[in-house]
Amino acid sequence: MNTRQSYAPTPHSYVPNTSLSATINLDEEVKLTDTRAERDLQDSLGELFSIIVTLDELEKAFLKDAIPEAEYTDICERSLRQYKALLADETIANEFKDLEEFKAKWDLDVPRATERLRVGMPSTTITASSAAPAAAPAAAAANNPSGVLILEATQEFITFLDAVKLGLLSKDQLHPLLSDVIQSVNRVTDKDFDNRGKIVQWLITLNQMKASDELSEQQARELDLDMQQAYQGFRRTLT
Repeated sequence: MNTRQSYAPTPHSYVPNTSLSATINLDEEVKLTDTRAERDLQDSLGELFSIIVTLDELEKAFLKDAIPEAEYTDICERSLRQYKALLADETIANEFKDLEEFKAKWDLDVPRATERLRVGMPSTTITASSAAPAAAPAAAAANNPSGVLILEATQEFITFLDAVKLGLLSKDQLHPLLSDVIQSVNRVTDKDFDNRGKIVQWLITLNQMKASDELSEQQARELDLDMQQAYQGFRRTLT
């Protein structure tokens, strides 16, 4: 009579090697990097990942009116500054490569953050919405802008136009100046005046350039003309 086995029989050709033992200590911390430089690089890439995800969630919240405009603008501007500051480091930029490659590598589906990073400005800056500083609420600024705010906006236009005429044509020279123009204009009026959109389009163009890239001579002439027209459109809103 055969006795039924309670387990699968072991092939006769297989002889367990009882001398083998695990070489991994399960209690030992696994090091992902070997040097401090590598750790710093991984930390920076982690920060970039976090910024991108945060921006996407921030845009969703703003579209649902789940966050006040002023708070949205502050968080968005801070996140964009941090993103640009991290990628200003050549080592980080080389490892990051570009946004599309980074998204593909980490399987990120963040269409709203992608658009915000492409534009390089909060939505409130582009649309000249009511996100004005506490000292000058948008409604009051639109109906009765103070002379100080008008003067500041005028000076920002002139400073920018002078920079173009002087041949300061790199992104890191022009983008901050043009950002000052649109922000000062938004503090004066929320009207969509003639050629205001050209300011935004040039901001987007500059934002997509590398820091050291320069506009061509033809682009510089177009920029100068567009900004002259935008300045005239702005002045017409004040009459």
